[in-house]
Amino acid sequence: QHIPQYCGSCWAHGALSSLSDRIKIQRKSPDIDINLSIQYILNCGSNIAGSCYGGDHLAAYKFIYENGFVPYDTCLQYQACSSDSQEGLCQYGNYKCTPINTCKTCSTFTDSGGHCSPIQFFPNASISHYGSVSGTENIKKELFKNGPIACGVNAEPLLTYTGGIVNNTHQSQEINHIVSIVGWEYDPKTRLQSWIVRNSWGEYWGEMGFFRILIGYNILGIESNCAWAIPLKWTEINIP
Repeated sequence: QHIPQYCGSCWAHGALSSLSDRIKIQRKSPDIDINLSIQYILNCGSNIAGSCYGGDHLAAYKFIYENGFVPYDTCLQYQACSSDSQEGLCQYGNYKCTPINTCKTCSTFTDSGGHCSPIQFFPNASISHYGSVSGTENIKKELFKNGPIACGVNAEPLLTYTGGIVNNTHQSQEINHIVSIVGWEYDPKTRLQSWIVRNSWGEYWGEMGFFRILIGYNILGIESNCAWAIPLKWTEINIP
């Protein structure tokens, strides 16, 4: 999320990574993963979903639903930029919603006559419907039935997380970050359950990019504001 410069796009990472997981589950296929373009959401979803200065995971699904598609990330790689950001390399680029900022390719070096062009037909995915969920049992049911979901969390205590199960019930439940709950586990020794959560801060953070947090107490607000989407279609064979 925070390379090649800082971008507050956690809402897009949480939403699209969960949707990609659900596509993988529905495909029931050992083939390569389908990863969706977060940069496209930053380029074209700013009026609905958000930008590098924050956004909303449910609104990201709303944008994809109303727009009708989201490209694969080989159309448009993540740049950690949006049109309202002047951070780092963002000030030198164009991140407005245009055909070339939806799916593109570049032919060769510019001093050899090369240029970049939009791709008209490209692999993409869509969703049939979306919604929100909260509460321990409701979240479990949605996870078990359809797969990972995007959830809000108070990220302040996570800045110093190095592993184990987060169990501090006295921390604030005010949400300032979006993550993806991918499942839960049960410890027969303690008879406690914990959510297994993927963050967007890199595999050098936490437990290879993941953290665990105690279930049932809405710790850090993680059980209060979650969103999900149901995949409708996705490209298996491209138009070359």
